[in-house]
Amino acid sequence: MIRLLAIIILFFLSLLTVFNAPTNLLWYVSILVTEFCWIFFLITLALLFLAKNKKRFHLIISIAGIATLIFFSLPIVQAYRLSAKITQDVHTNPLFTKKAIQTNPLRLVQMLTGYFKKQVTYQTFTYDSALALTLDFYAAGQAGKQPCVIVVHGGSWAGGDSQQLPELNSELAKAGYRVATINYRLAPKHLFPAPIEDLSSAIKYLKANADKLLIDSTRFVLLGRSAGGQIVLSAADLLHDPSIKGVISYYGPADMVWGFANPTNPLVLNSRKVMADYLGGPYNKVPNQYISSSATTTATRFTPPTLLIHGKNDPLVSYQHSERLSAKLNNVHASHYELYLPWATHGFDWTLNGPAGQLSTWTVLRFLESVLPAG
Repeated sequence: MIRLLAIIILFFLSLLTVFNAPTNLLWYVSILVTEFCWIFFLITLALLFLAKNKKRFHLIISIAGIATLIFFSLPIVQAYRLSAKITQDVHTNPLFTKKAIQTNPLRLVQMLTGYFKKQVTYQTFTYDSALALTLDFYAAGQAGKQPCVIVVHGGSWAGGDSQQLPELNSELAKAGYRVATINYRLAPKHLFPAPIEDLSSAIKYLKANADKLLIDSTRFVLLGRSAGGQIVLSAADLLHDPSIKGVISYYGPADMVWGFANPTNPLVLNSRKVMADYLGGPYNKVPNQYISSSATTTATRFTPPTLLIHGKNDPLVSYQHSERLSAKLNNVHASHYELYLPWATHGFDWTLNGPAGQLSTWTVLRFLESVLPAG
């Protein structure tokens, strides 16, 4: 009976590899289920092996267990198929530098052993004394002045900080880039465009201290997650800064008007309240705020090269945000690439060693090599 109950629980968890999490708690669980799917696969396999000589409930356990194994294997199977497409795209999409790529986007061994990497240390600097805003600066990597990636955290515009999901910061620093992760003013006390202004101040600070920090002040890329994705997409269009050579959005809301009209499941997130707190009210009260904060509105042919990364199993920010922005970038003939991960949920890059974490990190590095070439 215990094995049957365990198999049934695992079966329902395995459905999170295919369907959006219906509640906020299950969203957190879905990150584990999809990015550590191999662990759940092995647990299920062990339960089936232990139950093979048990006659009671054998048929039910076998059927449910096999279905569970199939669901838990989907992220890895889909990731391997997608890795082949990504590798091909890097060699054919004009956004990417055409050169031989020696590394594989997905390595099974990294899923098992990738958790023991040494993290790069950082220094904290105040980039706006009047507002007491700070940034964390990762300086490891190559000698001499190098391009800088500015990372903007998520948190529904009302939470989070510069130390959110630090693993990618270390990977970028190890690859030779300077990395600055910023704090910015939060809602509801501070409304859009306050975070855009703060990001602009951070860029000015990094340029002013380029000699000390060994930054190439002519080459920046903006990278944001979730709410931070909206911030960097808007900043790339609104700041008109030629030093911004590219922008990367991880599951960021790009069409705020559409997002308000198509809210998230309230059991997962009260997205209308989150947006109203950030923009100063609902759409019918402050429509211009929603319009001006939407990259689908502000994008032009002058928009810097853009990388959009989104899980199709995202219950917080629908991947249709990225699809809608991609359509706009196509219409204005702006260079971009979109990476859609069929099994991945919001915050999948909590680990860089899972299927989505590996593919997204590999694509980010290829993108940076293209928009921030050496020299």
